[in-house]
Amino acid sequence: MATTDDTDALAGTLRRTVVELVRRDGHDLSARQFGVFLICYLESEAQTVRGLAEALDISKPAISRALDRLSEFDLVKRKIDPQDRRSVLLQRTPPGNAFFREVKAILKIAANPPEPARARPRARAKAAAD
Repeated sequence: MATTDDTDALAGTLRRTVVELVRRDGHDLSARQFGVFLICYLESEAQTVRGLAEALDISKPAISRALDRLSEFDLVKRKIDPQDRRSVLLQRTPPGNAFFREVKAILKIAANPPEPARARPRARAKAAAD
């Protein structure tokens, strides 16, 4: 069971990650778009619109709108399933792979932030004198 300290640390990691993603130049994804993107890149099997809708518990039209945006950014590609032409498979793309590597690097830094700089001895002494 997670402790309050654990959940606070996770929330801090999430905040630092999101802030860094917002600050960088590049694609600005909504939480829904980012969720769809992560499922596509974290799951080993090919994803379908139907499967994503079930996994996220949202409608297929909502998934389609998120995929439209991800496709605009060339982060995923739609492909007709050769086994079932009624189904659409989602494919990863080279730009999507690069973005995923960037997200993982940002997350790694956010999970292990550098220690804050300590005040210099003179500054501490001056503060104590005041």
